[in-house]
Amino acid sequence: MSAPLSKLGLGAAQFRFDGPAARGRAPEAEVGDILSIAARSGLTLLDASTPYGHAEQVMGERMPRPTPFRVILKTARADRGPDYVETEARASLRRLGLERAYAIVVQSAGDLFGPHGGALWDRLLRLRDLGLFERVGVSACASDDPLGLTRRFKPDIVQAPASLLDQRLLADGSLATLADWGVEVQLRSIFLQGLLFLPADRAPGAMKGAATAISRVRRMIAEGRSDPLQAALGFALSRPEASSVIVGVTSAAELSAVVAAAQSPPPELDWDRMAVDDPAALDPDRWVAA
Repeated sequence: MSAPLSKLGLGAAQFRFDGPAARGRAPEAEVGDILSIAARSGLTLLDASTPYGHAEQVMGERMPRPTPFRVILKTARADRGPDYVETEARASLRRLGLERAYAIVVQSAGDLFGPHGGALWDRLLRLRDLGLFERVGVSACASDDPLGLTRRFKPDIVQAPASLLDQRLLADGSLATLADWGVEVQLRSIFLQGLLFLPADRAPGAMKGAATAISRVRRMIAEGRSDPLQAALGFALSRPEASSVIVGVTSAAELSAVVAAAQSPPPELDWDRMAVDDPAALDPDRWVAA
């Protein structure tokens, strides 16, 4: 397994379960092919978090056995209390056909500061101690102060957004500091919901202020004889702060393209000049409202 692929992880959040998958195929067949390609390619990390109700059951039925993946789960809604979170975590393991998983990650850092936050974290540590999970982590945004969050809760894993366009947590040294503290840093949102791939006339309204910067980045990539997919992957996989880089796909063809791009030598580009500093552009939650 090549070094870039050793860092590449698969995210299930974009798996399609609400209708025909790519090429009109049944979603179950497409998911099976995605998992098979991931296993054959040497990907060892699977973030099995998905918003679809029966998705875990499908993955459990289609997952290669014995599973080659270190499987990560996300917590259920924290506002229903730690008992509910534990019940759902155990149910997820059953649906996936696993006795234990690699990690469970709090799906939103804000959950830890809600009324059940302390009890939630204590319960997750207990599940780790019981052997259901090897590690406990949290998914954080740039605005969540990942360093302060880590000082307070001491997670084993921090999932954080970082990309060619969104370099905030890299530029300020937050992710490097986490790695120095022994935290496993997993990069997510490396495609910023596909923003780098969209033509200018299809970009979200919030992107108007950053349209010139995005066009400049695309031009730099083209002049470097690369393409957005290879550039985005090359940037993320080359980051020394990252233990893993999680990518989401909707089809087996997409994953094959990602694997091929990840195996290519990273392009020689001026990464620093590609960062965008428009907060509205870097926060997908603000795109719809803009």
